[in-house]
Amino acid sequence: MEALLRILEENKPDFDFSGRTDLATSGDIDSFDIISIVSDVQEEFGITVPVEKILPENFDSVEALWALIESLL
Repeated sequence: MEALLRILEENKPDFDFSGRTDLATSGDIDSFDIISIVSDVQEEFGITVPVEKILPENFDSVEALWALIESLL
């Protein structure tokens, strides 16, 4: 999960991701952020994130995104 936190911090410096459960649905991370995060996650973890998995609920929290990554490993 440390690699994921690093990716998120690189994409949104000075943003506190801890305890958040509405990152995408609130608009704090937008579609451009999600595209960057997906690209970095795919490269870091050697996975492909299918388009149908790019849903707001999979990006609303660090834990949700980590669960998505784990399901694709």
